[in-house]
Formats: sequence, structure tokens, C-alpha cells
Amino acid sequence: MQLVIGNKNYSSWSMRPWVLMRQLGIDFEEVKLRFDFAEGSAFRQAVARFTPARTVPVLVDEGFSVWDTLAIAEYLHEKFPGRGVWPQDLHARARARSLCAEMHSGFGALRNHCQMNIEAPLPEVGRRIWESQAEVRRDVERIESMWAEALAVSGGPMLFGGFGAADAFYAPVCMRLRGYALPVSDTTRRYVERVAALPGVAQWISDALAEHDFLDFEEPYRSARG
Repeated sequence: MQLVIGNKNYSSWSMRPWVLMRQLGIDFEEVKLRFDFAEGSAFRQAVARFTPARTVPVLVDEGFSVWDTLAIAEYLHEKFPGRGVWPQDLHARARARSLCAEMHSGFGALRNHCQMNIEAPLPEVGRRIWESQAEVRRDVERIESMWAEALAVSGGPMLFGGFGAADAFYAPVCMRLRGYALPVSDTTRRYVERVAALPGVAQWISDALAEHDFLDFEEPYRSARG
């Protein structure tokens, strides 16, 4: 299998299936494409070879393409039913899927104001965003509530006990909370650090730090930093 992704420093969507597969020991070949969203760019042309949606990530299995992170997770669950993509318990599995679906379709304020950037520590930007953006505070409050409930039920260390799709889907959120130093509870902070320490996540972070590939359109807050 191949997994087509974008820049690791910025691509939160790519991070989800990459971390999921790496952490669960599912073998794949990484195909990384440098972000460039200009019409007719090499990035757009390359992605178009894998999916008409022209977005990353894309999972390619023997020539068959699966795009969208939720679809990829479900495909991996069906292809590798014993690897732990979803919890075994019916209710836990439904709750994990609910959390992933909410991440997939929601939290627009957090996404828009706190773009993932693993390389750059942005506490001062995070402080200004936190003070001025009530919607970001509401997004974080909702995420903390979901995490706390899941951890209380499962007992941890991950959201549903062992690592699974829900943790992979929220790994980019963990990167945002860390990078922007947003104020969170001790329970949230401990979970974020556990996620960051996972071998699959640690490898993604290491690879992102090694890119040294600044893309100005991904960092609109640079001007705010001076």
C-alpha cells in the first residue's frame, strides 16, 4: 500500500492515517508531495493521478485509491480487522466513530486560527487568539469535554484504552494545543503528552522538524510575530 501525503509540518489531514498506520504496524510506502495549491502546480497534477478530489491524504492499495480520512480508517478496519483501528466493544466503537466524525466536520475556528505548524512554537500567537476568539475557546472546551469523558470511561492511557483511530484523528489537535500553548486542564495536558510520545507520532514530529520547508501561505501569523 501507498499513502500519499503533504508536508508533515502542516498537513494535519495527512497526519491522521499516517500515524494510525505506523502506530498499528500496518506497512505502507510513503509518497510525500510538497504543498503548492496554485492552479496547474506540480502538487495538483501529482495528486490528480491518485484521486479526482485532488486532495491528500490518499491510500492506494493495489491501484485502488481511497481518499478522505474517515474512508481510509474504515478501509483499514475492514482490511486489518484485528489491528485495533476501532475498539472491539460495540458502544466504545460507536463513540470512537462519533468523536472522529465530529473532528472531521467540526472545530472550524480552531482549525482556521491555529493551523498546524509543528516546527514553530507560537505561544504569543496562541495567547492573542485565545483572548480574542471565543469560538476557539468553545472548540477547545468541547474537545476537552469529549476527551475527559472518554478517558474516564476507558481508564486510558488513550481515549478508548489502547491506541486507535480516535487518537490518530486528534493527534493534530494535540500538536495545535502544544504549539500554541493554549490553556488546558491537567487531564488534557497529560493526554497530549502521551500522544506526542507515541512512537508513530514522535516519528511524524521528527520528520516534520527535518523538512525545513517554509510555506508562507500556511503561516499567515508570521507577520503578527514580526
